[in-house]
Amino acid sequence: MPVNRQILLDNRPDGAATVGNFKLVISQTPTLQDGQVLVRHHYLSLDPYMRGRMNDGKSYAQPQPLGQVMIGGTVGEVVESRHPRFQPGDLVLGTGGWQEYSVVNVSEPDALRKVDTTQAPLSYYLGAMGMPGVTAWYGLVKIIEPKAGQTVVVSAATGAVGSAFAALAKARGCRAVGIAGGPDKCKYAVEELGLEACIDHRLHPDFKSMSQALKEACPGGIDGHFENVGGHILDAVLLRANAFARIAICGMIAGYDGAPLPLQHPALILTNRVKMQGFIVSEHPELWPQAQAELASLVASGKLRPRETIAQGLESAPEAFLGLLKGKNFGKQLVKLI
Repeated sequence: MPVNRQILLDNRPDGAATVGNFKLVISQTPTLQDGQVLVRHHYLSLDPYMRGRMNDGKSYAQPQPLGQVMIGGTVGEVVESRHPRFQPGDLVLGTGGWQEYSVVNVSEPDALRKVDTTQAPLSYYLGAMGMPGVTAWYGLVKIIEPKAGQTVVVSAATGAVGSAFAALAKARGCRAVGIAGGPDKCKYAVEELGLEACIDHRLHPDFKSMSQALKEACPGGIDGHFENVGGHILDAVLLRANAFARIAICGMIAGYDGAPLPLQHPALILTNRVKMQGFIVSEHPELWPQAQAELASLVASGKLRPRETIAQGLESAPEAFLGLLKGKNFGKQLVKLI
């Protein structure tokens, strides 16, 4: 069995996460037992939710244990199998974490899924065709439930979730507006993702300025919003929300370092009869095939052209992850391991 390099969570952040929270170790891959397969990871996914799991606090999932491999989605190739459903050479999607190899108990539900790279490149199954894309689909289709002609807004618009949301919203005839960081990302959002407008949050760092920018970009108000960030962006959206607006709460990256995120005008939720619903996409596995079928169609037609930022080598994962939290990536953040 091969030698395996792994990155562990060594200690918990006190405020902002740092490289010092992680530790690179070398271990021996255990011998396979019946029902197990050995996967060599080609790509590792980095996602904002990982920051929340680094904290030792109550959440929708257990905190990332100290001294264990950092959680995370992976795609790769089966190199050895002791399960009849998988053969060496199969390309698979799993949750192998921040390491070069993983031993997977195939009997566990959804532990490993085969992927079809004739539909999309392997890396897309960690982005547009994977968890981020399905997340966008669920928030739009099941919570926002837009009608053609309605205005929807998405924060972190050029990331893996936001770009999929843009394509899905445009396919439904929505007027879609993004919020992103920097002129290059906003240009991409309009010219390549097809959004009607994109607001640069770096130019609107407070509630008053952001609400004015939203008023100009959404003159008819906001009917639906997909929230990845929270903070003053959510406050500004609530101020511009139409009656019976729907808000899908996917992430609150503005508060992942532990800062509270109080709403400035919570009475607007009642005044406008706004529906706000948080969701965790992993709780809805029965809907993944439907979502992935639509996402595959959008990729094949060229209506969804996701961007990727790729760091090279396992040792680059901590710095790439910290960059993701600061918005330094453009599109889906990946680590290439081979």
